[in-house]
Amino acid sequence: MRCLKVPKPKGEEVRYALGRQRLVRKDRKIIDEGEFIFIPVLDSFTSEHALASAYEMVDMEPPGRTVFREPLPAIKKKLQLPDELEELLPYKWEHLGDVVIIRLPKELEHEAGRIGEAYAKELNAKAVLNEVGVITGTHRRPDVHLIFGDDTETVHREGPILYKLDPRKVMFSSGNIKEKNRMAALDCRGETVVDMFAGIGYFTLPIAKKARASKVIACEINPDSYHYLVENIELNELEDVVEPFLGDNMDLPGERFADRVIMGYFGTTEKFLPKALSLIRPGGIVHYHDVAGIEDCPGKLLRAIDNACEGRKYEVVGIQEAKSFAPCKSHIVVDFKVLD
Repeated sequence: MRCLKVPKPKGEEVRYALGRQRLVRKDRKIIDEGEFIFIPVLDSFTSEHALASAYEMVDMEPPGRTVFREPLPAIKKKLQLPDELEELLPYKWEHLGDVVIIRLPKELEHEAGRIGEAYAKELNAKAVLNEVGVITGTHRRPDVHLIFGDDTETVHREGPILYKLDPRKVMFSSGNIKEKNRMAALDCRGETVVDMFAGIGYFTLPIAKKARASKVIACEINPDSYHYLVENIELNELEDVVEPFLGDNMDLPGERFADRVIMGYFGTTEKFLPKALSLIRPGGIVHYHDVAGIEDCPGKLLRAIDNACEGRKYEVVGIQEAKSFAPCKSHIVVDFKVLD
């Protein structure tokens, strides 16, 4: 059986990417051996796939998962919907701890309660949320309806990091796993880091716990997110490293003291660049996030940086795609070093 051999620091990122593309053999266990994990893959994973050239393919015989079964056929069997409605059932979902988030089309909303219960039982969830809109506004509140259960507070694990949250109140972007892992892989020993849009600790926790920053100032304007940020600092035993700040990041005190500034937000991030530049010391690095159309990517971000620097010298040291945001749009991160 074919398995992808992946170094452990990249394991969660690769497993998640393969899982989203439905390329992992779920009837077999992932093997953990020394410095590597071995992910069993389906025959549809071919040599043309980008990850095939990045990692070694090996023949192994992982043990089976005797309790595994595909959830969707069982969900369909429980519900016994007419064929035209059954084909509209969500075939993907987001699992945050023991809470599941799905997106129901309007044609299924009259069956939301039954559907929520079926997904909960098959996916071993205590609650199910229906995502009815998109995350908007300064406070980035999710637009979801509870369709099964009553307790939506949960703890979600990503590797050694624990995120406590309530998905009814605060957002959680699983799609940012690639960028979170990149931040976690940095060497931030001796650094003071400012996370300008900390949320519940999406980047703060990896950079404090795994990249070993000396100090992280985590700013969050949403009181609900701030509440979970504080809980997550304690949950991950980072009270000596992370200093939470409730309020607008434009009110953060101090100038030119940060070795690194994370701007993990998009939509209006450009207007916060002058503040980031006031915080960063000479030689420090800013991680600037935003969304751009593929026809203007990364040009949109580079122009914003150039305008904000106003003659202050800098150099771009990296450009990353965090994820595809929508058809013809990408979530991009530009890393730039401020030189003076």
